[in-house]
Amino acid sequence: MDGFGRREHRDLDRGLVTDADEERVPQSADQTENDADEEPSFFSKWTLPIVLFLMTIFTTLWAGAYQAYTGPVRGPLNFLLTSPETLWRGIPFAGALLFILTTHEFGHYLLSKIHRVPASLPLFIPGPPHFIGTFGAIIRMRGPILSRRALFDIGVAGPLAGFAVAVVVLIVGLNLSTVVDRTATYGLQLGEPLLLQFMSWVVIGSIPPEADVVLHPIGFAAWFGLFVTSLNLLPIGQLDGGHVAYALWGPRQRTMALAFLPILLILGFYGWSGWFLWAFMAGLWGISHPPVMDPQVPLGRNRTIVGWIAFAVFVVTFAPVPFSFH
Repeated sequence: MDGFGRREHRDLDRGLVTDADEERVPQSADQTENDADEEPSFFSKWTLPIVLFLMTIFTTLWAGAYQAYTGPVRGPLNFLLTSPETLWRGIPFAGALLFILTTHEFGHYLLSKIHRVPASLPLFIPGPPHFIGTFGAIIRMRGPILSRRALFDIGVAGPLAGFAVAVVVLIVGLNLSTVVDRTATYGLQLGEPLLLQFMSWVVIGSIPPEADVVLHPIGFAAWFGLFVTSLNLLPIGQLDGGHVAYALWGPRQRTMALAFLPILLILGFYGWSGWFLWAFMAGLWGISHPPVMDPQVPLGRNRTIVGWIAFAVFVVTFAPVPFSFH
């Protein structure tokens, strides 16, 4: 089985759309304390997150309906204007995708509250409906993360929570997916991380080389959830993986990040060109994680085990070539 397909009759945008992580953890204690003392306005605390979430519901619904539409259209805007009554067909995709992303972000949010780190509600970013309809979400940290334990807990909670939901959604999606002749699939071809290969074998069973699996929209949402999880667990800068790696290994996180950059460049040359963008963004954000205020606090055995579990999740969700077009 060479890849999971999305059967399409339209050209798809090749741009990378990802789930964003938290904003940069402030490095100055004085600055962050001053920021934390300022009570956010009602608009930034409630109105903006709610409005952005409602907008993202619409754009992901639009994207899901556009994926499912098989009539003659000239792009998503023309589809919306000519067939608005079919928007309800995007509910399975939009519901599954937002469920995964919301769980991911609230994992960060809840652990921030537990560790008394001021944080905003998740800020979802609506995107063009050509692909998935969103650029993901961020959480703004309004105060410093003081200890390694807090940094670890906040960083690891999002991807592990989102991953758990994505696995459940993937099982549902695979049960609803169809096996077709490979010549019947065209358009966007999805890469197969190890977990997807295993779950496909468990749920669907072995399929012949001339066959392929066309993912149901719920399965596609789950696939994207796995993709987002792997991206966020890269041990670079202030991605979730950077938080976890720094909490586990301190300054050695920089060495790990430097080792990953040439890997991304090689994958960009020989696989998916989007890895060039991620290598550039890593350099732009900074590959090193800033220090916490009390780095001497030990993580303990249980957190160390969870950290290795997070690393295993990265391995089984990572697809060297996540997208290709046929």
